[in-house]
Amino acid sequence: MKMSLDIAWKSLNKAKEELCGDTVEIIKTEDSDILVLSDGMGSGVKANILSTLTTKIMGTMLKNGATIEECVTTVARTLPVCQKRQVAYSTFSILQIYKNGEACLLEYDNPGGILIRDGHQKNVPFAVKEIEGKIIREYHFNVCYGDYYIMMSDGVVHAGVGTRSGFGWPRSEVARYIEEMCASDISSSRLMSMISSRCYELYDGKPGDDTTVITIKVTEPKTVNIFTGPPVDKKDDRRAAEEFMSESGTKIVCGGTSSNIIANYLHKPIRASLMYYDPDIPPTAEIEGMDLVTEGVLTLNRTVQMLAAYNLGKVDEAFFKQLYGMDGAARLCKILIEECTHLNLFVGRAINETYQAAALPFDLSIRQRLVEQLVNECRKMGKTVSIKYY
Repeated sequence: MKMSLDIAWKSLNKAKEELCGDTVEIIKTEDSDILVLSDGMGSGVKANILSTLTTKIMGTMLKNGATIEECVTTVARTLPVCQKRQVAYSTFSILQIYKNGEACLLEYDNPGGILIRDGHQKNVPFAVKEIEGKIIREYHFNVCYGDYYIMMSDGVVHAGVGTRSGFGWPRSEVARYIEEMCASDISSSRLMSMISSRCYELYDGKPGDDTTVITIKVTEPKTVNIFTGPPVDKKDDRRAAEEFMSESGTKIVCGGTSSNIIANYLHKPIRASLMYYDPDIPPTAEIEGMDLVTEGVLTLNRTVQMLAAYNLGKVDEAFFKQLYGMDGAARLCKILIEECTHLNLFVGRAINETYQAAALPFDLSIRQRLVEQLVNECRKMGKTVSIKYY
């Protein structure tokens, strides 16, 4: 058994604040994934500093094998003290899920996480321990394929306080709402968006507190392979195609020349489409054995833009309407967000002659720049990314 996690998260800033007082850190090790959520005291700049320090310190120490006692002690001794309240205060939740399904969760003053299995909430027992005067809840449990786990800051359970709902959104009601959403096989990103949107509605569009939700779906590893760009040396075309085809998982080709390389290797024709679902994105094509065949630069550029918007938390109904579109960029972006845990990129470094003829002022090809941005955005989402250049 080898678990992979589909992780999505979003923060809503407290109304009129430019910075969020909640911070999320995702750390990947060889045998586990670690998620740290911290909520700094107050809001704005000071809260952001407190929560950022907490997540960075704990994430770095845990990645290097430190115990939770060492992490909490270090944080307690490191955080700057608020001159007004004379305390250094930052709540936190730390969830570590190992590849074999074992999980450990530690919470300090954050709302309890919610585990959904087979569409129903599953209560997880916990032990209480005191470290440096802080009361910590410690959970140990196992996860299964299809499980959802939701972590949150107290902005979620406070959603609506002082507005039309008056008394906030109790954790029990949050759990019931999530159960309803998980009745179907919903993606982690879609679930995150729906919970966050519900909080925003309860706050009447003016969050009274920093509000963060992290959704985690336990899945089998889902590998996506993307081939784009011809190799510098044409003699490497066959080697690149062989290595691309040897990988298991979803197969995607981006670019006309790249499509010809794969089609020639497979001895299969390219069946082009003339259907424009978006006037700015060229039509897709088909090659037997490929899951998606798209144009290159324009499609990659739109994909990167959508991934960047997703990572910035600009996730609403309009975003998902675009994501579930039929054009090549939407289809590629949806696969990367909802159907990918591991991404393998096979990238040719040859510079397109069209760009050279136009004397564009780039020291690298446009495609290569886009690939680097794609890698960066996918790693922000917690995807495991590898890349081979030719």
